[in-house]
Order: sequence, then C-alpha cells, then structure tokens
Amino acid sequence: MCVGISLAWSELPTELIGRYGLERRAHERGGEREIRFLYRDRRPRLPIWRDGRLQIVRWGNGCLQSRFLPATGWTWKESLELGYWREIGAVPVDIPAMLGYDRGVWFRVRQGIRGILVPDERGVAVAYMICVPSTHYYQVMTRSPRMPLLIDEDI
Repeated sequence: MCVGISLAWSELPTELIGRYGLERRAHERGGEREIRFLYRDRRPRLPIWRDGRLQIVRWGNGCLQSRFLPATGWTWKESLELGYWREIGAVPVDIPAMLGYDRGVWFRVRQGIRGILVPDERGVAVAYMICVPSTHYYQVMTRSPRMPLLIDEDI
C-alpha cells in the first residue's frame, strides 16, 4: 500500500509550509527540494485539492483520534461504490503528488491520487487514500497487492 507521497517544494504555497511546519518534512532529491508526507509520521497529513483550494489535512485515523472513523489511512474503491462512506459525508478529493512510496519503492505519479475527505466526530477533516487491486506491473515493482487509485493513469 502506498504509505507516502512527495511533492515538489515549489508546488506548495509558502503560507501552508509555514502554518503546518512542513519544513521538517523537506528532503533533497537530485538537487530538487521536495516535501514528503508519510503515514508513519507522528502526525500523518496529506495535501488535498478540494473545491479548487489546496489544504493540508489529517491522513486517516491510524492514531485513533476518532472513535467512529476506521483506524486506517486507506479505503477500497469498492467500499465507496457500495456506499459505506456515503453515510458519514465523504466527499471526493484529489491528492497532489509527484511521487508515491510503497514498500521501499518511490514511483512516479503524473496527475495525483484519488481520495476522500470525511469529518470526524469533532468536525476535523480527515483524508483517506483510495486503493484498488495492484496492476501486474505495480505488484512486480512494489510486491504490494494494492495500489493507490491514480488520476487518469495506469501503471
């Protein structure tokens, strides 16, 4: 499963970098500065596009901050189609990313990743990454049986 994404430093507004202390997540890759968002972070967060606005929100409920939301950071596309998330007010969002990270492998992401945004019982926005069964190529590359739902892209 995709446990991290990376965005070019230049893709995030300075205001968001400062407000969420994203400098701590900065890394250099090939002379380019990037910001990594990893699920294993003490405070896992994801950037999302919602209604034309870029936001930084909590990634899933792995830290059990909510008693009502699933204790994970991912959901299957199938569970969305079956209506599981509809009752708790899920809305679709896009997760911008230039790279994804799965089982020690960084892979290129062209358009971003599909996700959902739901409120927890306190009204805090929580994002979940949507997953689908891995393609053969993705499974060979990462040895993972599931992959993120990429926007307008198959790998």
